[in-house]
Amino acid sequence: MSQSAPPPPPQPGPVDANPYAQQAPAGAPYPPQPGVPGAAPMAPPAGPAAPAAPAPVRDNLALGLVCAVVAAVVAAALYGVIIGATKHEIGYAAVGVGFVVGLAAGKAGGRNPVLPVASVVLALVAVYFGQLVGEAMIGAKETGLGFSQVFFDHFDVVQRAWKQDADLLTFVFFAIAGFASFSAAKKAAL
Repeated sequence: MSQSAPPPPPQPGPVDANPYAQQAPAGAPYPPQPGVPGAAPMAPPAGPAAPAAPAPVRDNLALGLVCAVVAAVVAAALYGVIIGATKHEIGYAAVGVGFVVGLAAGKAGGRNPVLPVASVVLALVAVYFGQLVGEAMIGAKETGLGFSQVFFDHFDVVQRAWKQDADLLTFVFFAIAGFASFSAAKKAAL
């Protein structure tokens, strides 16, 4: 008579390909059954994920305007310093001024329909004052006077110098800066 080998002991792990099947404790032939006292609860079957709650709509006009004004002041100052340092009007920097103002308005204020229009106005004012700051820096270097004396005491001279230096390209970059500001405010609000 031949003896057959005993069957191998059960291995812990899923009984079949069911990922929700529980593993049998060591030495137990079967996994615990649901509903039996002392048995661990089974995981629920995976279904479609619940839809995420929609993000709250941002619509804060005051915050958007404040952030746009701050961005306009800072961008105008930086643009003026660039013009004063290079002694050239750099159109791409004007577009950057518009973009930064619109981005600040849209990110902080959200979808308020006033913000894109307000950001265009603020961007145009920032580009203009940035160019005036640049003219004043150039004038201060040429005359030996201080920047604040040229800018504040002789503002009319600075404006006349800007008018003499302005050409068609100056106004093209104004338009592009306004467009960049409007589109940045709309896109940032999404």
